[in-house]
Amino acid sequence: MELEEVFKKRHSVRAFEDREIEEEKINSLLAVLEHVPSAGNLRAFQVRVIKDDATKQKLAEAALGQSFVSEAPLCLVFCADANKSSSRYGKRGAELYSLQDATIACTYVMLKAVELGLASCWVGAFYDDEVMRILALEKGLRPVAILPIGYEKKRWWR
Repeated sequence: MELEEVFKKRHSVRAFEDREIEEEKINSLLAVLEHVPSAGNLRAFQVRVIKDDATKQKLAEAALGQSFVSEAPLCLVFCADANKSSSRYGKRGAELYSLQDATIACTYVMLKAVELGLASCWVGAFYDDEVMRILALEKGLRPVAILPIGYEKKRWWR
């Protein structure tokens, strides 16, 4: 698929088919992370892969009750790693570069999902502390985006 076509096809999807994503597609999504640009090539981000229903339900509640988060077969949670970035770039790395790294990574995966025939919706509205608790994130990791991914459930208006 040409990049221009990916851009045109990408849209936020909040309704997913009750269908698992093939493991090779999940692996392809995660492989993109090895090629994303990052400050100093530090890759100052981490991604949590969430497939289990109980955790997805908790994430949906932490995301202000956005139920589609739990309905997607896969959720990726992108976290900025302030400690990693600050080791080279100090305060600016911790407060900015790690956030940029996490958002760039999320964007690349979101676009790869389109190429693979999958759909997603960037979720930035959530309670940080609650997501940190649910995922038992270590100190220095900050959740930046939740990316529910799945096959789009077609609607009559779409």
